[in-house]
Amino acid sequence: MPRVYRGQDICPVARTMDIIGQRWTVLILRDLSRGMRRYSELLESLGGIPSNLLSERLKQLEADGIVTRVLYSEHPPRAEYELTEKGKALGPVIKAMYRWGTEWQPREEPAEARSR
Repeated sequence: MPRVYRGQDICPVARTMDIIGQRWTVLILRDLSRGMRRYSELLESLGGIPSNLLSERLKQLEADGIVTRVLYSEHPPRAEYELTEKGKALGPVIKAMYRWGTEWQPREEPAEARSR
């Protein structure tokens, strides 16, 4: 659901967030950019995402021209997902988020590892 506030139409950041700003969407894009293509791979990698939500996000990304769905089996119907050129162009954004998270939100050691 698009966010609505004054000035949104002229702000490219706001328009981008309308597409990638929903929970799980950037992580789906991360996994697709790492070579995962099948629904089952995405579902496993994104432990915790409800199946219906993954399906909804993929459909929305497809509608936005970020992802394409390619059938690899007709009976039963099975599909793989690929980033389009538009989707691949988000790669540097995701890499920048990775670098920022590594530097500014480092992973904490578990308490038991610190007490050794």
